[in-house]
Amino acid sequence: MDRLAIVVPCYNEEEVLKIASKALRDVLDDLIKKEKIAQDSFILFVNDGSKDRTWELIEEEHAAYPVQVKGVKLAGNVGHQFALTAGLITAKDMSDVTVSIDADLQDDVNVIEEMIDKYHAGNDIVYGVRSDRGTDTFFKRATAQGFYKVMNAMGVKTVYNHADFRLMSKRAVEQFSQYTETNLYLRGMMPLIGYQTDSVYYVRKERVAGESKYPLKKMLSLAFNGITSFSIKPISLITTLGVIIIVGCIAAAVYALISYFTGNVVQGWTSLILSIWFIGGVQLLAIGLVGQYIGKIYVEVKHRPRYNIEKVLGE
Repeated sequence: MDRLAIVVPCYNEEEVLKIASKALRDVLDDLIKKEKIAQDSFILFVNDGSKDRTWELIEEEHAAYPVQVKGVKLAGNVGHQFALTAGLITAKDMSDVTVSIDADLQDDVNVIEEMIDKYHAGNDIVYGVRSDRGTDTFFKRATAQGFYKVMNAMGVKTVYNHADFRLMSKRAVEQFSQYTETNLYLRGMMPLIGYQTDSVYYVRKERVAGESKYPLKKMLSLAFNGITSFSIKPISLITTLGVIIIVGCIAAAVYALISYFTGNVVQGWTSLILSIWFIGGVQLLAIGLVGQYIGKIYVEVKHRPRYNIEKVLGE
């Protein structure tokens, strides 16, 4: 039977960690009893530079359940995407299949069994997909739907309503480990692997304890990173906008000449000022967007480590 590793990135999750550990250990016990996974399957908590007692609690859980609970301590806070990557790559040499899930238990742990069934049916990646967004506010629901539409318009392959709750086979994680870029957007990278995939559907729950570690600012940053990491269409749109402005300027010039020769000239500065401000704004936007791409190139070419592992429990 295959050995399952459940990878859980954690940042300041002391309020929920023990609850998550209990729920996930129950899932492991149930799957082991049903002989769907190996008896030495485990949970791998990844401490992403937490400032609270998260790592101490991981050590306590490992001491109490040395086979079922393991841990990775990163040397500092590197962000959710890097922490999850560290967990997946660490787990690939210790397991045959991985499931990634957040510590807040908003994702339904009960569908992990369905993921395992689809894995046994021959799928290398199984996406956990939200069946609805009833627990979201109107603003979050509207912005999320808008984001997916923008991503599709930019030509980025994504799974609608899928975050980072997914199953990956060992060979899928090994293939993912070949992607070494620094600007990570895992939701867009997984479809690039190309192996057989499937999805399971669930209703997302409220967070069991603590506060969300993904406020609006981080969500917007992740969305922008996803777009600029996978598409150059924003730069193409600048070119298109430039062409439209030039056409508009030509039309305005023709109108100005006609007005001049017909004597229908109205003196004023409003239109001039507005046009200058408009063109200036477009130029600044274009420069800023191009600068974002140049900045990403700058970060990538340095080839710095994406994370540093300080300690591993239960190797």
